[in-house]
Amino acid sequence: MENKKTLVVGASTKPWRYSHKAIESLRFHQHDVVAIGLREGEVAGVPIRKEFPDDKNIHTVTMYVGAAHQSAYQEWLLKLNPQRVIFNPGAENPELQSLLEENGVEVLEACTLVMLATGQY
Repeated sequence: MENKKTLVVGASTKPWRYSHKAIESLRFHQHDVVAIGLREGEVAGVPIRKEFPDDKNIHTVTMYVGAAHQSAYQEWLLKLNPQRVIFNPGAENPELQSLLEENGVEVLEACTLVMLATGQY
């Protein structure tokens, strides 16, 4: 499987959170991971930062933040220009999804964990 550098938005150090499980699974599948969240911490050797990364080589962004809190990320996501953005269950946002698609970004309403487990990532 090709290494697809992934940014996890809404990362958490709480092991029962899906963003936490996604970081672990992404690392297990040997993808480079960058993570941002409300609190700093670390999951599977990946530091969670509170600020947007400067990295411009992000292939995939996987969203674990609800639509009500995504406006803070909108402009930054457009500048980042990833190849795709995955809106995990509960993070769907038709307005942001349309805006990303208009800017040439592949948008998926899917579960990162399922995609990894089934080889669809």
